[in-house]
Amino acid sequence: MLISDQGHRRAAELLPAWQGAWPAALAVWSRFTRLPKPRFLLDEAAEQAEGLSGSFAMIRLNDHAVLVSLRQVIELGLERFATEVLAHEVGHHVLAPADLADNARLLARLRAGLPGLRKHAPFVGNLYTDLLINDRLARDAELDLAGLYQALKPKDNPGKLWNLYMRIYEQLWSLPSGSLTQGRLDPTLRADAALGARLIRVHARDWLEGAGRFAGLLYPYLTREAAKAHQGFGSLLDATEAGSGEQAPDGLAEIDEAEITGSLDPRDDPALTGIDRPDHAQGDAPDDKAHASAPAGRETLGGRKRRYRGPLDYTELMESAGVKAPRKELVMRYYRELARRHLIPFPSRRVEQASDPLPEGLDSWDLGEPLAAVDWLESMIRSPRVLPGLTTVQRGYGESPGTEPERRPVDLYLGIDCSGSMANPERQLSYPVLAGTVVALSALRAGARVMACLSGEPGEFDQTHGFVRGEAELLQLLTGYLGTGYAFGIGRLQAAILDQPPPKRAVHLLVISDADLFRMLDDYLDGARDGWEVAEQAALKAGGGATAVLNLPYEYSREEGSVMARLERIGWQVHQVSSQEQMVGFARAFARATYHREGAA
Repeated sequence: MLISDQGHRRAAELLPAWQGAWPAALAVWSRFTRLPKPRFLLDEAAEQAEGLSGSFAMIRLNDHAVLVSLRQVIELGLERFATEVLAHEVGHHVLAPADLADNARLLARLRAGLPGLRKHAPFVGNLYTDLLINDRLARDAELDLAGLYQALKPKDNPGKLWNLYMRIYEQLWSLPSGSLTQGRLDPTLRADAALGARLIRVHARDWLEGAGRFAGLLYPYLTREAAKAHQGFGSLLDATEAGSGEQAPDGLAEIDEAEITGSLDPRDDPALTGIDRPDHAQGDAPDDKAHASAPAGRETLGGRKRRYRGPLDYTELMESAGVKAPRKELVMRYYRELARRHLIPFPSRRVEQASDPLPEGLDSWDLGEPLAAVDWLESMIRSPRVLPGLTTVQRGYGESPGTEPERRPVDLYLGIDCSGSMANPERQLSYPVLAGTVVALSALRAGARVMACLSGEPGEFDQTHGFVRGEAELLQLLTGYLGTGYAFGIGRLQAAILDQPPPKRAVHLLVISDADLFRMLDDYLDGARDGWEVAEQAALKAGGGATAVLNLPYEYSREEGSVMARLERIGWQVHQVSSQEQMVGFARAFARATYHREGAA
């Protein structure tokens, strides 16, 4: 206890000097740099409360915090490096990774360059951004970063990865071999370190572009030392959990082309080696077994199709970035992000006339009612002393017929086949779920209500509690999975539409399935009704039309007497796609193609 009190006292004595170094650390980057003051932690209890473990300093991007343990600073003998340490932490906020989005993009590039070792991406990202920041501080601000690393030099030889990393610093700052490294360095490591130093200088201003190449540089060392890769680096890892928190960055559901082209082994990069390798011009993977990295040649023929990250890869990336959210919420966010680019205003229907608000008399305003509803002028006229509930009043409004037609959105019943032939949306991209998300969110955007149903029958089904307006409730359902039966159960329309009172607003029925829907229509029997009759009566009662989107392997006949013609004859529009991917294009055009005619049934 006495030792702990003594450590706290020494840390408190050091506190004024480190607080005084903060303005200089900010000014190193720019006199306009503004960040919250750092949080200096004096004992282990404060470190645990802030989540600081392993390193003596860390950053948090979600609240722009800089945390420094002065207790550990004293234990490591770093008292004289206040400006260096603080300027380094400012660099993470100013240069790399700077914000949550860039941090996630950095991790995506690194994960692409670390096949089989993706869990090390935050560690590699920390090392890479530290190199960028420290080289800038040492060259431009002439801070003693070399002295800082000499003070942090471990007593025992931690391995080749440590020596490679420190040799890169020696190369960058023209230090004699052994200044930061330990033991004898083999020629391959020296060559790799020289290449790493060149990589840092070449990509100093476009650091994200160099991330995949840096991963390729470290990959063979991580492969050999995976079990002890972090050995010796503990006190240096100040940004491995930089993105920790509940905030999830946008824009990561789609794969950036640079993730593919940037995951290049730097030993095969002509921009770094100066050696043109014509055998790689068309995107061939490097054939160097000693330094195998993730192959990712450029696509030079045929253009490039849009690539989407799978939901499993997306959730792993978010978890790697430190996003503290249940996996189900991340899957919901994934489909919402993919759907966002396709959202369109949901088509509306005209009614006879809209109504305009008509100001009427004054009503009393009491506590608990919206503050914005208070008519302050009338309240002050009534009494110059405002007494809530006694002297406060609000304006009442009635309605008068307007001159412009009102547009009323059509409600949506969305049924999605969730049988065994459909993909689990949590494990791979489900295009039926994505198409349903596009249509459902478009409907909500326009003010419509949506009832969604997943059905894999004979077997199971799951649906919302009637027609809802909640986006989270819909996505929670749509991203679920049943994997039972063989088709969407057409009998679901019996309880949802036929057994209910006539809808106050017209409802459009949209069912996404495949050829097995025809089998379900034939097989379903409920009392006096078969599946065809249920479909016909439901479309008639809903009053807003009905559409079946069917993934069919070949063109089905629409001649008289065919199942396609029969389905259309009972009031259903049938849209055929030859692949599930085409369902997204249908979803985008759905509102215009089906509802955009004013007054259409």
